[in-house]
Amino acid sequence: METLVQNQTFSGADWALEEVTGVRYEDCAFHDVDWSEAQITGCAFTHCTFGNTRFNAATLDRVAILQSTLERCSFFDATLTGCKLTGSQFVDCGLRPLTVDGGDWGFVSLRGQNLTAAKLGGLRLREADLTGADLTRADLRNADLSAARLKDTVLNGADLRGADLGGVAFREVDLRGAKIDLAQAALFATAYGAIVSG
Repeated sequence: METLVQNQTFSGADWALEEVTGVRYEDCAFHDVDWSEAQITGCAFTHCTFGNTRFNAATLDRVAILQSTLERCSFFDATLTGCKLTGSQFVDCGLRPLTVDGGDWGFVSLRGQNLTAAKLGGLRLREADLTGADLTRADLRNADLSAARLKDTVLNGADLRGADLGGVAFREVDLRGAKIDLAQAALFATAYGAIVSG
């Protein structure tokens, strides 16, 4: 039986090591909550705010965080599997090291976030805002980055092979040191006026 929690504020709660399954939170606020090493499964957070919430070494499985704001939250060594974060915004969060296995992060804002060496392969980041984010050595293989905003994004050493880069404004993207495949190289060259023929 799914539990619905609405319009609640949780402050200073210690939920480390908790197992939370099938709870829907709507219009809730979480401040200084410790969810370290928690197992959160099949839960949904809609229009929620998170401030200084700790998800260190937590496991989030099929969790939805929709149209929510996460500020100064820590995801150190967290694992997110099949999670949906559509339209949510990360502000000054600690997101490394982080492992993400699939999921939909479409329209998410990760402006200026440090995602160095993050494992984001296969992740849907359609129309995500990655402006100024640090994706140095990030694994983005086969990710969906179509129409994502990558202005001033650091991609040095990032692996973009197989990623969907349709609709990306390549003139704003610095791909020096990034690993790309031949199809992506052709798209990049075309953006700069080259005529690619084979």
